Amino acid sequence: MKVLIIIAVCLAFVPACMSDCSPLKRLKLKSQWEAVYGKDSVVRENLSREIWSYILGKEPKMKELFTRVRGDNINSDEFKAHAVRVFGGFDICVSLMNDPDTLNAELQHLHDQHDQRGIPHEYFDIFIDALNYVIPNYLEHYDEDAWEDCFQVIKNAITEGLTE
Repeated sequence: MKVLIIIAVCLAFVPACMSDCSPLKRLKLKSQWEAVYGKDSVVRENLSREIWSYILGKEPKMKELFTRVRGDNINSDEFKAHAVRVFGGFDICVSLMNDPDTLNAELQHLHDQHDQRGIPHEYFDIFIDALNYVIPNYLEHYDEDAWEDCFQVIKNAITEGLTE
């Protein structure tokens, strides 16, 4: 009986252990994101433009998903407003990395939004590639492992069940 209890307890902790986004990496991600995103609106706008230039350069088909917000012109006011919303959502997720229940609720909300819009899950890989390409230009010591591992938590929750 004791063995079964020990096995059950170990299995309960497997999902948490499977994530390589450790508490230290979560803090590093939050700290680095704040150092970049928390500076001012000019930095946010430049960061956004660089990230979306990278994303749409890698996958021009994505522009079709953003016709309502002028995805053909990332300098348009409509697209800038969209970018603010996207990074606002990302900022919320990063801020909630140490609050799993609230983070999961936010991620479910984002999953529903992306599912309704038919966003393919592979586009999230391009998003993290863009972050890994652009954000190091804003930081002295970019921790790519923390970003990769913790972004997987966000990506996996949002993309669960999205189109291939």
